[in-house]
Amino acid sequence: MRLAAVQYRPPKGEPEVARRELVDRVREAGDADLIVCPEMATSGYVWSSPQELLPHAEAPDGPTFQALSERARAQGAWIVCGFPEIAPEGLYNSALVIDDQGRLAACYRKVLLFEADRAWARMGKERPVFDAGFGRMTPGICMDLNDDRFALHLHRCQPDVVAFCTNWIDQGQDILPYWRWRMFGWRGWFVAADCWGEDRGTAFYGRSAILAPGGEPAALAPARGDCVIRWDTER
Repeated sequence: MRLAAVQYRPPKGEPEVARRELVDRVREAGDADLIVCPEMATSGYVWSSPQELLPHAEAPDGPTFQALSERARAQGAWIVCGFPEIAPEGLYNSALVIDDQGRLAACYRKVLLFEADRAWARMGKERPVFDAGFGRMTPGICMDLNDDRFALHLHRCQPDVVAFCTNWIDQGQDILPYWRWRMFGWRGWFVAADCWGEDRGTAFYGRSAILAPGGEPAALAPARGDCVIRWDTER
């Protein structure tokens, strides 16, 4: 598998700019089989209410899908990207799952909500697994990793790779030991694409990571700055 994580800080509430920049970062990932982008990568993360976020939310087949679908098809890559989803019943913290033909394989909705999500988001219910050309893949979004049900999902389904969109908060400590502990007993590849910098006073960890089975880092991003990290699992 050729894996890539996009570390990216979106301009707050400017999804058109974010989409253009995400497309550029995805293009940088080249011939990766799987490209993962951060949680809420088109809008920024911290919002006070559904009404405030609503102008920046979109349907799963909206402009973000249209932009990334073209890149997925052109590069022959699966792309997983976080965005705010609008549905008839409300808003979700979601991730597009686009296959290597540019088709919408799923729209995954974050199951375990963080306190900042609860100001505007509804809770998702399903945890899909996909048989991709490079192996079996499941998506996760940030707080999902703290959910014992997610750990059970990994142990039960044994995916080859987790596509992890996140806005992990910087609490001043190394997060890798905690991530390894949460995934103990599952041996697969973990591709974490994070935001960096601050959003309304909330600081994000950066340091996007590709972790090998067992949790050792294969590729790490710096704490700050937009970038793309890659790893070929056959090295």
